[in-house]
Amino acid sequence: MNKSKYIDHTLLKADATQSMIEKLAQEAKKHDFASVCVNPYWVPLCAKLLAGTDVKVCTVIGFPLGANTTATKVFETQNAIENGATEVDMVINIGELKNNNLDVVQQDIEAVVNAAKGKALTKVIIETALLTKEEIIAVSKLVTNAKAEFIKTSTGFSTAGATAENVKLMADSTGTEVAVKASGGVRTQEDFEVMVSAGATRVGASNGVALM
Repeated sequence: MNKSKYIDHTLLKADATQSMIEKLAQEAKKHDFASVCVNPYWVPLCAKLLAGTDVKVCTVIGFPLGANTTATKVFETQNAIENGATEVDMVINIGELKNNNLDVVQQDIEAVVNAAKGKALTKVIIETALLTKEEIIAVSKLVTNAKAEFIKTSTGFSTAGATAENVKLMADSTGTEVAVKASGGVRTQEDFEVMVSAGATRVGASNGVALM
């Protein structure tokens, strides 16, 4: 297992400065991580810093609440791709999922997947900490139907992050068609191994260097 390629080296804090983003990109290059995951503003800089490497530039869409309009998420996706993003992590409309408006949630996911298709991978953040087991199963099916490449546990900005139990539930509910990304609270070597054992093939972590 090439551990480095499991890691999305992440910095999404509001107070991240240019020098912090530059350091993130340098670390990602050095350790050959799967990607750097940054807010949309920093995509052009990361695309420039990582040109010629196989480290992807990942960004977030509708982040961190997911309550933007679908049109806004689509524009954000298109804009991020134009700026050099090759992976987009979008947040679902959590309120509409809780309200059981599954068609609305699926259309929202599909719109982003379609905007990214052929240009960037889509990862769908479902914010497991706010969902019941039944809701996790239901939204896993929506993500599969929408043909997203990944389903992702958490933003890291809600009440809790990833758990092995939820990662396994997501992996079981999506089958082989959709990969699972665990993010939020993966801090130690042990956390990392637990998530991978549960079925994650990508791990979002702000301390990727320590995990190596």
